[in-house]
Amino acid sequence: MPVWAGAVTIGAHMSREIVINATKHESRIAVLDEGQVVELWVERTRHRTIVGNIYKGRVTKVLPGMQSAFVDLGLERDAFLYVSDVIEDLEEFESEAPDELHLDDVPPARNEASISDLLREGQEIVVQVSKDTIAGKGARITSHVTLPGRYLVYMPTVSHIGVSRRIENEEERTRLKEILERIRPHGQGGFIVRTAGEEHNEEDFLGDLKYLTDLWEQIKRRAEKSSAPSVIHHDLDLVLRTIRDVLTPEFKSVWVDSVDQYQRIVEFLDHIQPTLVSRVRLFRRDEPIFEDFSIEPEIAKALKSKVWLRSGGYIVINQTEALVAIDVNTGKYVGKKNLEETVFRTNIEAAKEIVRQIRLRDLGGIIVLDFIDMEELNNRTSLFETLEEEIKKDRSKTKILQISEFGLIEMTRKRVRQSLERSLTQACPYCGGSGRIKSNTTIALEIWRELMKVRDFHEGQDVIVRVNPIIYGTLHAGDPIFEELEENLGIHLVFKTDDSLHHEQFDVMRI
Repeated sequence: MPVWAGAVTIGAHMSREIVINATKHESRIAVLDEGQVVELWVERTRHRTIVGNIYKGRVTKVLPGMQSAFVDLGLERDAFLYVSDVIEDLEEFESEAPDELHLDDVPPARNEASISDLLREGQEIVVQVSKDTIAGKGARITSHVTLPGRYLVYMPTVSHIGVSRRIENEEERTRLKEILERIRPHGQGGFIVRTAGEEHNEEDFLGDLKYLTDLWEQIKRRAEKSSAPSVIHHDLDLVLRTIRDVLTPEFKSVWVDSVDQYQRIVEFLDHIQPTLVSRVRLFRRDEPIFEDFSIEPEIAKALKSKVWLRSGGYIVINQTEALVAIDVNTGKYVGKKNLEETVFRTNIEAAKEIVRQIRLRDLGGIIVLDFIDMEELNNRTSLFETLEEEIKKDRSKTKILQISEFGLIEMTRKRVRQSLERSLTQACPYCGGSGRIKSNTTIALEIWRELMKVRDFHEGQDVIVRVNPIIYGTLHAGDPIFEELEENLGIHLVFKTDDSLHHEQFDVMRI
């Protein structure tokens, strides 16, 4: 029976929770750690991610100079395929975190094999999407299919056995590898044990193995019958994908506000991990679930560039085409002892919040962190260790470089989908995406220059200048430059407001 949600109290004694807000138009999922939102995903019904989908595509162009090819999947843009995504590269699989088996943003190193030896224009090929269309670029694809189950990831195109790097106990890693060696069908690809597979037995893996190998057979049969370009396998939607990939025994509960989704989740878990079914709870309060868990305000904050720290300091996050820049400032925090101590405490607090924001906003690619300069080496070391410890909580693959002599820390984080900001916002029609618009003074001077260009005013003529209401508030107070202009040109200026005008627009009318 569904569980009625009474007053939700989230305290330190509770572990992690998943909160799902699902409608027919979109699904929003938040991960809470001791009541604090640490991860957030949004998927619109009309704009579902294609990562994980498998297509039968047709090669449209081979580019030997770039060791890559374009492939038509039937989407708006052709997808992009690197040579390393075509040849068997076990080292790549060894280096990847099994929970996120997609390739990095950075183009792979050159391989000896040439793309023109492997593919030709017009050739049909089965590929899987490893990265969504981002910033106008076509999707990134690979011919090495990975099929994730509950405990295993199946790689039908490579012969490889592996264990998630998040499982650190060497004895457990050895035990899991031995199980895989025993149960893996000869000549049927490779497997990696996911983090969720830790301490599980052979029977659990056998169930996953059979499901995944059967699924691959179905996909191959569909590929044989389908003509390119066409989709031959859809990955799970956001709700079930989260249950499969994120939910572990350390989660206390999964709250969901949709009866249909509640039933889907229970049925899905009953099949893949029955012991977790009791953690799923139907939220039935009148107040919206994201309001009740105080998630809605966190979404609003995640779309702003400035994030305040509890101490009074703050960080500023700026996303650009090339990289994400994050700056740390002491703000209102003045400390108690000395400058070095104040800066150190601000940096440590900022490091923890930065990692949370990176996960929450799903920032990826190159990220540059500009911490406040510290003189003491021990403080720099402590800061770096804090950052490394916090980043372990992140499921995405990251790489962090040591603090530079300028106090900067560079890191990369795998970017598979659009960031939260890019998913929920669009370019500003005012500023063209720059994040800034012309100042009131700049616009006033533009009006002045426009009036100065007109040479055929007659003495005493009324000239109406229509402006945006915000600009009107500045000019109507009486700007000396316009008083001077009226005197020099012998005209009478009348400023009028027009709500339909853009902040930077104005219109000059002579009467």
